[in-house]
Amino acid sequence: MKIDLSGQNILVTGASRGIGRALAEALAGAGARVAVHFHQKEDEAAQLAGQLGHGARAFQADLGQPGETMRLWEEVLADFGHISCLVNNAGVAIPANASQSDAEWLEAWERTLAVNLTATAILSRLAVRHFQNQCGGRLIHIASRAAFRGDTPDYLAYAASKGGMVALHRSLARGFGKAGIKSFLIAPGFVRTDMAQDFMDAYGEDYALNDIALPTLTEPADLGPLTVLLASGLADHATGGTFDVNAGSYVH
Repeated sequence: MKIDLSGQNILVTGASRGIGRALAEALAGAGARVAVHFHQKEDEAAQLAGQLGHGARAFQADLGQPGETMRLWEEVLADFGHISCLVNNAGVAIPANASQSDAEWLEAWERTLAVNLTATAILSRLAVRHFQNQCGGRLIHIASRAAFRGDTPDYLAYAASKGGMVALHRSLARGFGKAGIKSFLIAPGFVRTDMAQDFMDAYGEDYALNDIALPTLTEPADLGPLTVLLASGLADHATGGTFDVNAGSYVH
């Protein structure tokens, strides 16, 4: 089966590296025009946009700031004219333990929730408004197995933010399906990215490998084909669904 996303304009947040970069590459490889969002890695994002072709462009925003999150959507929409699909991928995992001060713990909590959940909600709200005016669209959220099985004590905020994303996604699917708006959620486990490496540096790679059913860690590119399928419209009756891509480390 060949999937052709020609004519689709897709915003991928956190697309300058890791999972986001792999998703942008997969979507562009199927013909989509991709808005490559980045926070700080401007050179990497610009280089990626040039490689993707199809008129891809890089857009900067700090998703920890609601005003910048809203500006991102408006800039992409003004430049691209319309948006067919939003991929909420950007995320942070900031460790915070009980020995830290209250102020340090709260700062890590608030930053994590702002980027991982509040920005997802803001962009989804703006996308829904836009999709309602153009007879539908698709939302794809990149959550985590941590939303379902929890995480270590240092990553309470990360697990909580991803759990909130699950509830948001399901509510969007149930609330706006009649308007032609579909919502999907992908829940990876350990994926070989810079973010996961920080965790493995602290706990050891064996911690990750011993927790999965397959002999190797999931790679960012492993999430690409599923994302392309969900963006295509060929799986619209799976709206509201969660797709585990975690090498059998958690099945729910």
